[in-house]
Amino acid sequence: MGIRSLTRTEAERRAALITVERYDIDIDLTALPDGPEVRCVSTVTFTSSEPGAETFVDCAAEVRAATLNGTPLTPSGDGRIPLPGLAAHNVLRVESVQADTITGEGVHKATDPADGEVYVWTSFEPDEARFVWACFDQPDLKAPHAFTVTAPAAWTVLSNSGDPRIEEQGAARRWSFPDTPALSVYNTVVNAGPFHEIRREADGHDLGIYARRSLAEVLERDADEIFTLTRQGLAFYAEAFAMPFPQRKYDQVFMPEFGGAMENYGCVTWSDAFLRRAVPTPAERELLAVVLLHEMAHMWFGNIVTMRWWDDLWLNEAFAEFACHWAAEGATRYTDAWAGHLLGGKVRAYLSDQGPVSHPIHQPIHDVAQAASIFDSITYPKGASVLLQLMTYVGEDRFRAGMAAYFARHAWGTTTLQDLIDALAEASGRDLAGWRKAWLETAGTDRFTLEHDGDTVTLFADGNPRPQVLAVGAYDRVGDALERTGLVRVEVTEARTPVTGLPATSDLLLVNDDDLTFATTRPDPTTRDSLFRAAAQLPTAISRGVAAATAWDMLTAGETTAAEAGRCLTAVLAAETSDAVIEPYLTLVTNIAELWAPAADRAALTEAVAAVCRRLADDPGRRQVALRGLARTATGAEDLAWLREQAGDDVDLRWRALVREAELGGDVTAESAALLERDADPDAWVRALTVRAALPDPAAKAEVWRRLVVDREVPVAAVSAVAAAFWRPGQDDLLAPFAEHYLTAVPELHQGGMIPAMTYTSHLFPPYAIDSAYLDKACQAAGDAAPVVRKTLLERSDAVRRMLHARVMNA
Repeated sequence: MGIRSLTRTEAERRAALITVERYDIDIDLTALPDGPEVRCVSTVTFTSSEPGAETFVDCAAEVRAATLNGTPLTPSGDGRIPLPGLAAHNVLRVESVQADTITGEGVHKATDPADGEVYVWTSFEPDEARFVWACFDQPDLKAPHAFTVTAPAAWTVLSNSGDPRIEEQGAARRWSFPDTPALSVYNTVVNAGPFHEIRREADGHDLGIYARRSLAEVLERDADEIFTLTRQGLAFYAEAFAMPFPQRKYDQVFMPEFGGAMENYGCVTWSDAFLRRAVPTPAERELLAVVLLHEMAHMWFGNIVTMRWWDDLWLNEAFAEFACHWAAEGATRYTDAWAGHLLGGKVRAYLSDQGPVSHPIHQPIHDVAQAASIFDSITYPKGASVLLQLMTYVGEDRFRAGMAAYFARHAWGTTTLQDLIDALAEASGRDLAGWRKAWLETAGTDRFTLEHDGDTVTLFADGNPRPQVLAVGAYDRVGDALERTGLVRVEVTEARTPVTGLPATSDLLLVNDDDLTFATTRPDPTTRDSLFRAAAQLPTAISRGVAAATAWDMLTAGETTAAEAGRCLTAVLAAETSDAVIEPYLTLVTNIAELWAPAADRAALTEAVAAVCRRLADDPGRRQVALRGLARTATGAEDLAWLREQAGDDVDLRWRALVREAELGGDVTAESAALLERDADPDAWVRALTVRAALPDPAAKAEVWRRLVVDREVPVAAVSAVAAAFWRPGQDDLLAPFAEHYLTAVPELHQGGMIPAMTYTSHLFPPYAIDSAYLDKACQAAGDAAPVVRKTLLERSDAVRRMLHARVMNA
C-alpha cells in the first residue's frame, strides 16, 4: 500500500475536530555515526471537539509502538495511524524509526568526504515531518514543540529555539530545547553534527552561523558579510512590518547535501554550496544576500503568520521572494537586486506563464502532493513581481501600513488570501477585489505596446489587461548613450490607455520602464530594430534589463531569431555597468548560442560572447566573471591556451576550463587526475566527474549517467552542473541513448522528496538528440508521473520545443 497524500477535505475535517496543545519530540541520533537510523518518540497532546469521534495521525516512518490514551494502536500501512474513540483530552505516543536517511524523505545523513564526519539535517516542507515522527502534518494545526535530542557527545544540536539544557550521558549528550512558539510542523527543524560555529551580537539578537568543520575557513571568510546582511534584514523587516523578530536567537546552518535553503523558525538551513571555495563573484554574493533575506522574510510570512492550506502557498513564497528584493534594495548594498530578479527569475516566469503549465498564482490544491508541484516560477518570481505591482498600485506607505496591520492581527495564527487583501484594502482605501481576481486568480501574461498617431501616444494591450500601474520612459540620444528625458506612470484599466506628459519627441520610448509590473512588451514594427540596437545604450541596469527581456521573450515566442537576440544581449553584456548582472547576461547569451541557435549560427554567436569575455577580463573587477564566461565559450586551442595562462593557480577556473576542453575533444584525463589530487575541496570529485561528463566518449557518458541518475551519487546542489556538462551540443549520436534512458527513469524521479524530484526532472531532460516526436512521448510519460515530476517535465518539454523551433528559424 502506498503512502497517502493528505487532501484538503481531510485537513479541514481534522482541523475542525482537534486542537493540538503541544508536541514533545524525543529524538535519538546516536546510531547515525555508524548506522542509518533516527529513532523518535512523539508525544502529542490534543483535544477533540467531538469525544468518541475518529481521526488519524500522519506517520510514514516505521512505527515500533503507538498508544492513544494508553490504548495500543495499529498503523494502517498508508502512512497513517487511525485514532478511534477520541476523548475530550488526548495523549498520543508513537515510537518510530526512519532508517532510510540517505535517500529517504524528511531527514538526511551526510558524510563529509574530507574527514568522514557525519552531519544530519531535517527538512519538512511540504509534508515530510511525517517521515520522521508522528504528527498532524498540515499547516493550520500549529502548536508549541519541545525537542529533546540525544546525540554523540562531539556533536552540536540546533533547533528552532535557543539556550537548550545539555546533559552529559557518557558517549552522548542530551539536548533539551525550550518550547517553540506555536508553529506548523513543517517549520520545525533539528540539525546536528560536529559544526564549526561563529556567533555575533547584533541589535539585541544572538546570531549564529554553522558549517561542517572542513568548511571552517570559508565560513570565517564570509562571516562578516553574512552577519551584516542578517542585521540589516532583521532591522528592515522589523520596521516594515512594525514587528521585530520576537526571538533573541537566530541561527543559520550550512549543511552538506542540502538543496537550496529552508526557512525553519529561528534556525534556517542552507545548502553549503552557498559557501563557495572560490572567492564569490558579485552575482554569487547578491544571490546569497537575496536568499538570506528570502528565508528571513518567512519568519513573518510563513512562521509567525502561516497559510491555512497549500492553495495559499504563494502567501509564503511569493511574498518572501518579493520581500527579499525589496529589502536588498532598501537596506543593503545590493541596490540592483530588482535587475537581477528580472534577468534571473522573471524571464523564466514569463516563459512558464505562456506555456502549458501556466496556472493562477492562487489556485485550488486538492492534496499536498499537488502542492509540491507549485514551487515554481509562477509562485516565486511571477508572484514576487505581482506583489511589487501591488505595492506600486496602492503606494509603498499604504502597503507598509497594511502589512503591519496584517501581522498585528494574525500573529501566531493562520490566514487565507482574503485576510491579506482585506488588510491592504483597508490601509490603502482601494477596493482590491478586482485586482485580486485579475492578478491572483487568472493565469497568463499581459502584453503591451505603444501606438503613435502624430503627437498622440497610446498604450495598447493585447487583450483585456489587468488593473495595474506601469511607467513609460522617454530617452534621447546624447553621444553614444541614451538619457532619460521623461517618465510617466500610467494606470491601466482597459485595452487602450492614453499616455500624456512625455516630451513631444524622443529617440526611444520604453514601456514598463523601472519594471513595475509583470507584463511583456513589444516594440511596434517601426521601432523593433532600433530597440534591439539601443538596448545597450540605455542608462540603468533596470532599463537595459527591460529591453533585454523583450528581446529574450521575442526569441522564446518565435518572433525573432537567435542571431538577433544574441547580438542584442551580447551588446548589453559588453556595455553593462552593474557588476551583479554580468553573470545573468552571460548565462542568457550563452544559452542562446548553445540551446536556441541553429547549428550554422552557433559558432559565430559563441565567438562573439568569447570576445566580449576577453575584453571584460581586462577590468580587474570583472576579471573573474569574464574568465568563467570564457571557460564556457572558448572556441578552440588559442582561447584555451590563453585561459590556461590566465588561470594560474586558480583551481576553480582550471576545473571550468577542463570541462570546456573535454567537450572540445581534448585529452584531459591526466590533468584532471592531477588537479583532483591537489584540490583541497572535499567535493572536488564532483568537479572531476563534471569534466568526464563533457567528454565526447560513450564510456564516459555511460559512467556519468550511472553515477548521476542510477546511483544518485552526486549531491543535489551539483546535479545541474554535471547534467549541463553531460548534455552538450554537437554530441547527438552519443546522447541519443540517454534521451531514451531519461524516459525510462521518469517513474522514479520523484524519489527523495520535492527538491530532488524537481532537480532531476528538469536538469536531466535532454535538450539535444531529440525531436518533436520525442517531446510528445515525454509529455505522454508525464501523465502517470508524480505531480511534481509531471509539472516539471511538461514545463521543460515546452521550453525545449521552443528551442527546436528557434533552431530551424533562418537555419
